[in-house]
Amino acid sequence: MRESVQAEVMMSFLVSEELSFRIPVELRYEVSDPYAIRMTFHLPGDAPVTWAFGRELLLDGLNSPSGDGDVHIGPIEPEGLSDVHIRLQVGADRALFRAGTAPLVAFLDRTDKLVPLGQEHALGDFDGNLEEALGRILAKEQNAG
Repeated sequence: MRESVQAEVMMSFLVSEELSFRIPVELRYEVSDPYAIRMTFHLPGDAPVTWAFGRELLLDGLNSPSGDGDVHIGPIEPEGLSDVHIRLQVGADRALFRAGTAPLVAFLDRTDKLVPLGQEHALGDFDGNLEEALGRILAKEQNAG
């Protein structure tokens, strides 16, 4: 069985009302983390930046504004399948991207063939993996502080 799905899409990085530029964004989905997708943004002159968030958030955001916290996704036009805005935020810093819906739908379709939506829980010890990940995060915070 395949363990991951990858795709590269071009998105517009919206710097301001007047300035935007196209960047490659790598989409990745792994069976080992079945609830999440990862987007790696390749901004010119900077190291790549990876964000992980729920696969369901991306799916929901294609049709209606979705997301609480640091990631918001929503269609630009209220009717039909339009491009989407993806807004990422850390503190006061924000980044806004515009992406075509078609490549995102194609990517999500491929993830669904790998792990059908709603069947993620059948893939092993999610609670154990979550506890292990939280333990690593807490250990890093204690070592940093």
